[in-house]
Amino acid sequence: MQIHYLEIVTNEVDAVCAAYAAANGVQFGGPDAGLGNARTAALPGGGLVGVRAPLHESEQPVVRPYWLVDDIEAALAAAVKAGARVAHPPLEIPDHGTFAIYVHGGIHHGLWKL
Repeated sequence: MQIHYLEIVTNEVDAVCAAYAAANGVQFGGPDAGLGNARTAALPGGGLVGVRAPLHESEQPVVRPYWLVDDIEAALAAAVKAGARVAHPPLEIPDHGTFAIYVHGGIHHGLWKL
């Protein structure tokens, strides 16, 4: 299992980025419109951590790992068969890949296909 994208949704984007940068010696870029204006930094071994503000009033702060998969449709179907609820069906983001989100056990989970 490999995390491709670790999404942090917070009302304090700059403060969280500053804390991560200070603790880990990383640099966060500017907002990436394709990732909901997340500020991103590279993860060791590949992938990104992205910190962004909620996209709408009802979105709550959350930490959501996106697992890299070869077949996003099959992985999402397996999660649903195990009792998950689809929160966002697969959607391609130009220049980033395809993501999907499901909720299982009260926890948000993400899938990512390059």
